[in-house]
Amino acid sequence: MSTFGMDKVYVPEGWRSTSGGGGRGKNEPGVAAALKRLRKEVGDCDRCRLSESRNRLVFGDGNPEAGIVLIGEGPGANEDRTGKPFVGRAGKLLDKILASIDLNRSKVYITNVVKCRPPRNRTPRRDEVTSCLWILEEQVRIMRPGIIIALGASAARTITGMDKGIGMLRSGLHRFMGYPVMATYHPAALLRTNALKRPVWEDMKKLREMLKEKDLPRREGNG
Repeated sequence: MSTFGMDKVYVPEGWRSTSGGGGRGKNEPGVAAALKRLRKEVGDCDRCRLSESRNRLVFGDGNPEAGIVLIGEGPGANEDRTGKPFVGRAGKLLDKILASIDLNRSKVYITNVVKCRPPRNRTPRRDEVTSCLWILEEQVRIMRPGIIIALGASAARTITGMDKGIGMLRSGLHRFMGYPVMATYHPAALLRTNALKRPVWEDMKKLREMLKEKDLPRREGNG
């Protein structure tokens, strides 16, 4: 069983209609350029109360053309300070989890359901998720991923639309906007509960096989 390199370990205005599947047309803008335009459209968003207490909006980071998108719940304190997703202790563990199947941040894109830190890292409220979800939908529409990985129960419930625990959501493949979704535990949960390393490693082995089948991460010319 992998320990992910650790001996011990303690997811409207501007909305557009979306659909999954299909290739990117030759006349469509590049993925990175389209995301840059979306970020400009989002601007200094004040659509919900989370904008009142945030320092930085955390849009997303990584390789948007890789075809692998990881989605967490929302930014934490370190993310709020830096404007980058998953840069605290949970982020360092996520890096180790990705490395266990030969991935790194240059081969995935990482974002969250809500883009601003909920106070005291509480779970985002329904109206906050509703106000922010259009951004995630647009990100997914632009990137057209081959696989989405939902990190944690909150992100998985939002993405799948299923009100179930993460243990149940891990058991099958789901869909978001037509794209395949697998759910696993949030890295922060592994920091609290050592026993979750084994199920996450099992999830990563399944993901590794899916990536092989789908020829992911994408290389130039195969997306």
